[in-house]
Amino acid sequence: MKRTIAFAPFLALSLAASPALAAKPLTVAKPPAASIPFANHHGVRDWVAEGDQTIYFQDSARRWYRATLFAPATDLPFVQAIGFDTGPLGSLDRWSTVIIRGQRYPLQSFERVAAPPAKRAKVKADANG
Repeated sequence: MKRTIAFAPFLALSLAASPALAAKPLTVAKPPAASIPFANHHGVRDWVAEGDQTIYFQDSARRWYRATLFAPATDLPFVQAIGFDTGPLGSLDRWSTVIIRGQRYPLQSFERVAAPPAKRAKVKADANG
């Protein structure tokens, strides 16, 4: 009987502390990982290069995605076509590889965006200065 009474205060303290331990800190929900399904079967509709390290892809539903390469591809601003290695699932995502003139470039990031940046209007230079 003495053991039961001696154990009761510890039991009461543990039950009182359990709601504080059960409360989890608030976490910010991450957006779902971006990917273009069936990229290897006409899932990519269009693409636009920006500089030597960024490519914007448009999927068949006309949604845009921005892919950033790990390393600069000096040929990227000048190529007419690119390839991509989607892996066995066929989805273009963060783990895919872009192929530019035979050179493989892994992606550093792949995220959904509203649209590629608008091109600036070219200003004609006046011949007279």
